[in-house]
Amino acid sequence: MNWFDLGKNHVWLPYTQMGMNPEQLEVESASGVTIKLKDGREIIDGISSWWSLAHGYNHPKIVEAIQKQAEKLSHIMFAGFAHEHSYKLAHNLAQITPKSLNKVFFSDSGSVAIEVAMKMSVQFFLNSQDSNKNKFISFQNGYHGDTAGAMSLSDLECGMHKKFSKYLQKNFCLKLPENDNDLNYFDDFLQKNHHKIAGLIIEPLVQCAGGMKFHNADILQKIYHITKKYDIIFIADECATGFYRTGEIFAVNEANIVPDIICLSKALTGGHITLAATVCTDDIYNKFLHKSDLNMALMHGPTFMANPISCAAANASMELFQLSDYRLKVKNIESTLKKELSKLTALPNVVDIRVKGAIGVVETNFNWQEIFTLREKFVKYGVWLKPFSGLIYIMPSLTISKAELFVITDAILRNLK
Repeated sequence: MNWFDLGKNHVWLPYTQMGMNPEQLEVESASGVTIKLKDGREIIDGISSWWSLAHGYNHPKIVEAIQKQAEKLSHIMFAGFAHEHSYKLAHNLAQITPKSLNKVFFSDSGSVAIEVAMKMSVQFFLNSQDSNKNKFISFQNGYHGDTAGAMSLSDLECGMHKKFSKYLQKNFCLKLPENDNDLNYFDDFLQKNHHKIAGLIIEPLVQCAGGMKFHNADILQKIYHITKKYDIIFIADECATGFYRTGEIFAVNEANIVPDIICLSKALTGGHITLAATVCTDDIYNKFLHKSDLNMALMHGPTFMANPISCAAANASMELFQLSDYRLKVKNIESTLKKELSKLTALPNVVDIRVKGAIGVVETNFNWQEIFTLREKFVKYGVWLKPFSGLIYIMPSLTISKAELFVITDAILRNLK
């Protein structure tokens, strides 16, 4: 019995109705943007393994860093011990994130990075003797993770976690402003409720898993400045948008704003191994300092936080970002996506086409059954895409070639005609 048959009756897959007996493709290996299946077929990954593989699969520089670190020190607890790659990575992140974001708390996934940001925000005010500010503002169509706190920030009216709404903390999920009237309403809401609100969280420029909704830098900047009027901590969830996905190294840079906290994951290690970071300003960090009161400390510590192998991979990824012009890479991807996806505009099942950086979205009027069958059709054309909620989206590795990207857009065109 091979490994797949051995385990298939025991594995519970993510975001999957297991009663539908979903087909899983057996993978042999992967390199660049290509996945080699056990049956010999090769498919181009159009979503970079859930938007994480910025440099493609098995990048030799990152693989080498992982191998070297595994031979030297695979893991050690991050309390009482320091190791080289974690301290170098903290320095690197402080250098590339917006000014005054200087303090780095490591964790092991994007959801946990969000949980840490929530705890930082609430405890910031508790340490300031204000126990009333313990709620959060998030936005409709937002998604911030699958753990309990992160779920409470996601859209619980129509999002994937709505069934849990009555069990989670009650926060404020508002319409993301689109115009001056919306911004005035947003300002009025904060004026009336800011005494309850510890933080606001937003996926800057692109709301990803909640519906691939875009907003512009001007709106983001105005949301930021209104928020800062009311002593509310501004949290940028850049787990998906960070590391050039939207064009700049961080999406907040396009709006020229400095969040109080930024959450990073996915492409942090070039997508090669799990790691996340919650990076905050000195002002946030300093509120936790005391010479004798342990209750003012941040009580959080994942077992595998700042894992040496993960940090080594992240430092290698940081070097790769410095060695090549990723803004230009993303600009070229954006240009190709706009040109090729525009060919779909007139098709009867296409509702909208939108492109931002290395993100292309085709919104359709297909029902879930039709969307579900598209995945298998794309595989037959040698392409891996995973449509959801009527959306066919492309978020490839940033190193993808124009020819490889054309294979993806052509597969979409052929299947929608």
